[in-house]
Amino acid sequence: MLIVQKFGGTSVGDLDRIQNVASRVSATKKAGNDVVVVVSAMSGETNKLVSYAEHFSKNPARVEMDMLLSSGERVTASLLAIALSEMGFPAVSMTGRKAGIVTDNIHTKARIEVINPIAMNEAIAEGKIVVVAGFQGVSQEGNVTTLGRGGSDLSAVAIAGALKAYLCEIYTDVSGIFTTDPRIEPKAKKLDKISYDEMLELASLGAKVLQNRSVELAKKLNVNLVTRTSFSD
Repeated sequence: MLIVQKFGGTSVGDLDRIQNVASRVSATKKAGNDVVVVVSAMSGETNKLVSYAEHFSKNPARVEMDMLLSSGERVTASLLAIALSEMGFPAVSMTGRKAGIVTDNIHTKARIEVINPIAMNEAIAEGKIVVVAGFQGVSQEGNVTTLGRGGSDLSAVAIAGALKAYLCEIYTDVSGIFTTDPRIEPKAKKLDKISYDEMLELASLGAKVLQNRSVELAKKLNVNLVTRTSFSD
């Protein structure tokens, strides 16, 4: 079966954590699954890039910010592909453009319009693990675009829908969805299962595990979403 796995910034925060992600991804592949991985920038990287831009301008052009900020995810994707290949699991990294993610041209807050998964399907057919830089796509005009807050989750859900994946796993620093934030309330209960609408309600009340837009898209595309932690089994 095909599984899409998304790893956020804390999960790929440094080189050791990227190695840990490579081990998880390879275990999924070894179990007989096809795997597409969507990654965020390493934690802190996006803020660093923003500060670089603000050194030169208080109001940089949005098209240039998209070009700049999309580089963070590309770094993670290529490093993870290198790590997987070194472990004996052929992998290929892809930008949003290469993965066929076409968006409108609203820079820094683009919406995905269509995904043409030809390149991803070809790589999967060759037995490769596909590692996609999340949070980004390309406009009809050919410019790099970014998807705004929670964009990598959005990338993962959209890719899962386009590839008709069995499952879309969102890896974060918490072990699932709780009745309230377990870091604030130790007695919070973990939920085994929750409907899209209930999750949207939780998110609207401030739950940060899944972004509203990704849950709405999962509902629309009928994607099975699972949240897991990358720090334990």
